[in-house]
Amino acid sequence: MKTAFVFPGQGAQYVGMGKDLIDKYEVARRTFEEADAALGFSLSHIILDGPESDLKLTYHTQPALLTVSIAAYRVFAEQSSVTPVCVAGHSLGEYTALVAAGVLDFADAVRLVHWRGKWMDEAVPAGVGAMSAVLGMDARSLEQVCEDASDGSEVVELANLNCPGQIVISGTRAAVERAGALAKERGAKRAIPLEVSGPFHCSLMKPAAEKLARALAETAFHESAIPVVANVDGVARTQTDEIRRALEAQLYSSVRWEDDVRTMLGLGVETFVEFGPGTVLSGLIRKIAKGIPTLHVENDASLQETLQALHG
Repeated sequence: MKTAFVFPGQGAQYVGMGKDLIDKYEVARRTFEEADAALGFSLSHIILDGPESDLKLTYHTQPALLTVSIAAYRVFAEQSSVTPVCVAGHSLGEYTALVAAGVLDFADAVRLVHWRGKWMDEAVPAGVGAMSAVLGMDARSLEQVCEDASDGSEVVELANLNCPGQIVISGTRAAVERAGALAKERGAKRAIPLEVSGPFHCSLMKPAAEKLARALAETAFHESAIPVVANVDGVARTQTDEIRRALEAQLYSSVRWEDDVRTMLGLGVETFVEFGPGTVLSGLIRKIAKGIPTLHVENDASLQETLQALHG
């Protein structure tokens, strides 16, 4: 059975995630300790005890999700011989996928995404940017809506192409609001404002991408036999220079998750396993490829269910 491993992005986090795993598995506890050491502060405390307002800060959310997802992956890897055909992650989750593939060292990835979160926050002043989920409109029509709603410095662009009929737009607040209203006029079912700290995955993030590019250039990347499917274009890559460039562009480009999933299916993937909190990606995958089996590892119960499904 050909399997893909996938890893979630921001929005999946909750206070207490991973606790069941660190209570039961030494490798999970060591993963949390490794993250704390890499960052020089107790990320573990924020993950396990909150408060939620601290966990929701993007420069905490990103390393927290990476840490919990890798803890889940490592627990699974100790008990399973399954090697994935490919790996992928949604936005931040692409870094987690690179750790799972052996391209990035865990400690380096934790530091990278912590700084990535800080630079994303600094790129646009608080309150200037916004994001909305638009339901029931195809990408080409919504792209035209965004062009019509943009005006000079007021920009709105496609940010996340998650699955058919679910696309997130991002940009300056006024342009996002105009685009949401215009989309509904042109047939979209809904436009739902999202609770986010900034306008991610649009051109407003280019100042953050410049800083990230320097950090990526100074970080060791290792060759991997396991392809990592990039958000920017849905292409499966193993070459480290190409992976670096894709990560830089990802910060200001659309996350093309539907393309990622179709690429993985094209590689022969028959089952997806999602590692980390929640099953958001599993839900999107089932909307893209109806009937495809999805499993997940978030706690001991889901771990045992996944092991049973894969190994019988």
